[in-house]
Amino acid sequence: MPKGFFNVPIAKNEPIKTYAPGSPERASLKLTIDKMRSEEVLIPMSIGGKAVKTEKKVRIFPPHDINHTLGHYYQGDASHVEKAIDAALAAKEKWENMEWQHRASIFLKAADLLAGSYRDKINAATMLGQSKNAFQAEIDAACELADFFRFGVKCMTDIYKMQPESAPGMWNYNEFRPLEGFVFALTPFNFTSIAGNLPAAPAMMGNVCVWKPSKTAVYSAAVIMEIFKEAGLPDGVINLVFVSGPAAADVIFNHREFAGIHFTGSTGVFQSIWKTIGENIYKYRSYPRIVGETGGKDFIFADNTADTTALATAFVRGAFEYQGQKCSAASRVYVPKSIWSDFWAKAKAQLDEVKMGPPEDFTNFVNAVIDEPSFDKLKSYIDRARDDEDAEVLYGGKCDKSKGYFIEPTVILAQKPDYVTMQEELFGPVVTVYKYDDNAMDETLDILDNTSIYALTGAVISQNRYNIEKITKRLTHAAGNFYINDKPTGAVVGQQPFGGARGSGTDDKAGSVFNFLRWTSIRTIKETFVPASHFMYPSFRED
Repeated sequence: MPKGFFNVPIAKNEPIKTYAPGSPERASLKLTIDKMRSEEVLIPMSIGGKAVKTEKKVRIFPPHDINHTLGHYYQGDASHVEKAIDAALAAKEKWENMEWQHRASIFLKAADLLAGSYRDKINAATMLGQSKNAFQAEIDAACELADFFRFGVKCMTDIYKMQPESAPGMWNYNEFRPLEGFVFALTPFNFTSIAGNLPAAPAMMGNVCVWKPSKTAVYSAAVIMEIFKEAGLPDGVINLVFVSGPAAADVIFNHREFAGIHFTGSTGVFQSIWKTIGENIYKYRSYPRIVGETGGKDFIFADNTADTTALATAFVRGAFEYQGQKCSAASRVYVPKSIWSDFWAKAKAQLDEVKMGPPEDFTNFVNAVIDEPSFDKLKSYIDRARDDEDAEVLYGGKCDKSKGYFIEPTVILAQKPDYVTMQEELFGPVVTVYKYDDNAMDETLDILDNTSIYALTGAVISQNRYNIEKITKRLTHAAGNFYINDKPTGAVVGQQPFGGARGSGTDDKAGSVFNFLRWTSIRTIKETFVPASHFMYPSFRED
């Protein structure tokens, strides 16, 4: 077979389309949305390349239009998880032995499909199934997922280039092997790009996967699987199952060939998974790789030199884009009393311009939260803040689930920095603000650092470079992604590797070489060209 050292295409971020009025992309996307709304689809599981149906169908509907049916998916059980594992292991030998450039080509083609013929479909599926507006869908489902694939190929090749030095007379080199067994990808609802990347990253490194998406994101997951197939991904490399969490866990975490988990979701679920893996560690062929990004209680900290217009904009965008359903969303904000009035006047003026409604209306900035349990949870916190002496609902707070799960952008003013909504992750359009005394900045930074178990993202807004340096150093461990004079959201693949520590996960930085290293097992080989002919070293000889 011909060989060569191949240079992959240079990875560049997919340009983001604006969907401005009158733009061709706006018109095209609207036509696709109308078409997809007019159809009811049946979505099977994909196991070993085969469409798998069951007797149980589950209805799919938009969170913003709960009486409309988009289709149904076929619910599986533990037996389907077992079949998915068997299919993955059956595909493993051929996939891991495929030349790396052919694996790369599959995902590069998938990126081009996302950027081209599938762009409208993946965006529309995300808008309808997850209630995400056009711009948020564009930067997530089309652009970021394409970026994950393109930069993933770059990461793969950068790893293969990591080779040791060789002394005279020998040759040392590293082989990067896939893990023994299969990888389990457990993916969330809030980012279509994460849903596609979590099984794809291990697969690029030659691994085979069982993929369980969130039940509230099956609609877009099916499109991703369609793209994988059209890109030429061989059958069985990634197997898509729609099963309950307990059904998947019982089979996967007891299987000898379980090699790792790539996870994004709640801290509680991740900790439970880690515990189960630990209890079952003697059952596995090797120590499983545990990679997870779990959640955040992300902050904005302003000092008294902050540009209040920039602060207000970071506040509104950071807290309320995609209804605050981002792991990185700003959910607690610290503002000095001296600039409070100016900041709040500007923030309120921007909030007054925010429109809420279905994403099919492109003028709506805020759409519905993902499902009824999320709606009920968020409403309970808002109602509690209305009654508590230590809090005040300063803005918004209206909740209505008669047509969809709509919650107004809500601002809570906390009278004490450890109020419950300053500590607990809410995952919705609710942000809590605390006003601190200007002369208590150091004390407030200590409070911020110790208030929450999370350490995902954070931001400082300041025009004082000494303060910026001081705050950045003081909050070293408070956030894995830290922003200066910007909102704490919007990490771009290839530019800001994303992830956090503490209760926010393993900080393996999705889309970066640090993440891809977790999906390979290194074998170092030393070859000696002219072997020694006797055991004796010079130091043992007599004078």
